[in-house]
Amino acid sequence: IDKEMSMKKYVVGNWKSNKNRAAGQKWFTEFSKMYRPVDGLEIIVAPSFICLDGLSEYVKTLAIKNLSLAAQDVSPFPKGSYTGAVAADMIKGMVDYVIIGHSERRRYFHETSQDTANKMTETVDAGLKPIVCIDQPFAMSQLTALNDIDCDELLIAYGPKEAMTARIPEQPERVVEAAKFISQIQVKRPVLYGGSLMADNVDKYVSLPELSGVFVGESSLDAKSFAAICNSVGETL
Repeated sequence: IDKEMSMKKYVVGNWKSNKNRAAGQKWFTEFSKMYRPVDGLEIIVAPSFICLDGLSEYVKTLAIKNLSLAAQDVSPFPKGSYTGAVAADMIKGMVDYVIIGHSERRRYFHETSQDTANKMTETVDAGLKPIVCIDQPFAMSQLTALNDIDCDELLIAYGPKEAMTARIPEQPERVVEAAKFISQIQVKRPVLYGGSLMADNVDKYVSLPELSGVFVGESSLDAKSFAAICNSVGETL
């Protein structure tokens, strides 16, 4: 990993199917008062599709340093006759990142590795940056699929299903093993860990040299908790 990439850290907050526009504005207002920006730390927040337009404009007025928005998903198709789909071109300008391949998309929406690959292609073609979620037992196919993606900025989020469903985070040593495995196949790609992270346990993970940050779910819904996580990561820089 080159020096510049290894020094940069990321915190992703995935709101999942929560918060309308008003609740999102309140969250960002609270977060902006508690978050301490640090050079080299990028904060990425993923609201629902329906809030992206309004919140992207609202976040600009707050001028929070090093904060970007992400979409939680994207259509595997270009714009056109695909009822209910949101194409990458439609969210360009609102977000910088797109979360792709989350385990909940596989579990509840029956997404395949081919769907994930198509979404990555659409995302990159639109000039957006993918945050690709990786989990066993699909890790090898998910990682090798990235070889066909021509993208300088791509984040890999390792999120073991057990850590998310059992609400018990993966042991740090197992996270290190997974991060090393990922880095052997995808050299120089920043690797994040996600799974039952909270303000009181995040320190165990952000200090691991194999990781470039964390991917936070439920704990990102509370602005105070998420700001504490971001500030903890910032202290490692």
